[in-house]
Amino acid sequence: MSAVARGLVSGADIVFGGARHLALAAPLIRGEAKAWPSPFSRGVEAVLAARGRNVCVLASGDPFFYGVGSVLASHISPDETLVVPAPSSFSLAAARLNWALPDIALVSLHGRALERIRPHLHQGARVLALTSDSEGPEALARLLAETGFGESRLTVLEALGGAKERIRSTTAAGFDFTDIAELNVVGVEVAAAPDARIIAYAPGFADDLFEHDGQITKREIRAVTLSSLAPLRGQVLWDIGAGSGSVAIEWMLAHPSLRAIAFEARADRAARIRRNAAAFGVPELEVVEGPAPEALAGLATPDAVFIGGGASEPGVLDAAIAALKPGGRLVANAVTLETEAELIARQASLGGTLTRIAISRADSIGGKTGWRAAMPVTQWVWVKP
Repeated sequence: MSAVARGLVSGADIVFGGARHLALAAPLIRGEAKAWPSPFSRGVEAVLAARGRNVCVLASGDPFFYGVGSVLASHISPDETLVVPAPSSFSLAAARLNWALPDIALVSLHGRALERIRPHLHQGARVLALTSDSEGPEALARLLAETGFGESRLTVLEALGGAKERIRSTTAAGFDFTDIAELNVVGVEVAAAPDARIIAYAPGFADDLFEHDGQITKREIRAVTLSSLAPLRGQVLWDIGAGSGSVAIEWMLAHPSLRAIAFEARADRAARIRRNAAAFGVPELEVVEGPAPEALAGLATPDAVFIGGGASEPGVLDAAIAALKPGGRLVANAVTLETEAELIARQASLGGTLTRIAISRADSIGGKTGWRAAMPVTQWVWVKP
């Protein structure tokens, strides 16, 4: 710690921090030491309750990089705060590996699902992952080996900046390290096998990447649908009649700030959506079981709504339109004449655009090759005034 930081700790009336932090700083603390309670939200309340006193909060590295600083900043204004940052664990790891931070993916798996690393697994990519504990590196190695990235080089960097710092490297498939420190970062140099599960950057993933029972918005239609939904930073999507969850999953993969709620009446399909979300690295996808429109009540107001099935069911379109934020987009796809008639009627009364999407694929016909047409899709896109 710098002289300034040490002086701030010594001069504080109250010092908040984790038990480990408070033990490390104990020789400097002159005031009251308070460990973070569980749940952590009560600790934020305690900090706010001490407003007016000289309060110090201890944090590892850079408190605004996956740290407590960003949490407190949502409650305390900058003019009440003095921040003294130190190098983050990612900065220390990059320095040990000679990796340029702008060129690598930085992923926090601390208290988060390991699947969050999946979208970053591309041949030749470099990833720095902060794990939760001593078992995190082995679990990460197992996930990589099981999904076609077993030859990826893993470097486990333990207790960075401390007296017990240690750095070891191996492959994901050959991982056998033991006695790993609780505090660790894993550097991954991605090597993908020919059959590795790589999540593309563009929308319209191959249908067979999803687990489904045929109830899925097909690849080409899905790409057009995502374009029509036009996701913007921080927006929330309702995917009604989600089936396999493909549209909601691709929506969330477009940007980390995007959220989605998938509505599915059937329990087996809802479970399938959850498995697909984990396999694509977006386990935060919220899945609501139950029929629309009843299941739509009381949830986060959507910026966009997609109805891939059931738009002709009584009350579904009306509930979606009512819930949608002003300026929000509604996209509904129809393959049946009944649903198409409903969308044509809505376009006539409310406006918006109607598009017919017809896809044909080359297929074998009597020993030769010809075009086999898929069922055409009518798409209604409407922006709420």
